[in-house]
Amino acid sequence: MGNAGLYRVLDANFNRAKEGLRVCEDICRYGWDDRPLTRAYKDARHQLTAVLESLVLGKALKERDIAADVGRSSTVSEGRRADLAAVFWANSQRVKESLRVVEEVVKLLDAKAAQNTKQLRYKVYALEQKAVGRP
Repeated sequence: MGNAGLYRVLDANFNRAKEGLRVCEDICRYGWDDRPLTRAYKDARHQLTAVLESLVLGKALKERDIAADVGRSSTVSEGRRADLAAVFWANSQRVKESLRVVEEVVKLLDAKAAQNTKQLRYKVYALEQKAVGRP
């Protein structure tokens, strides 16, 4: 994978993780009125930005090629959700998967960023557990 491919992988997964964190944050905030979880998801989103933005933002935007993305189409299961909890769950999975991809690929650029991403991934595991176990 050349640098263009590396930055495209990071760009897609950075965006996917941030978007998923925002969906989880907003469900905690507006759907569940859960202030502590809302704050925790917001903090996680900002933490991800702090870890990666300086490493990838400009380069990733330069390499972004949405029109040529061979995996742009959605699966059938992405087209519907049963309820708000299912939306939360789907986005939580998306965040964890994306963070794992970022963690692995960013090792090619910055070992500390990879370690910070790993710590964030484990934080998201714990947040998910709290969210799923909430009353």
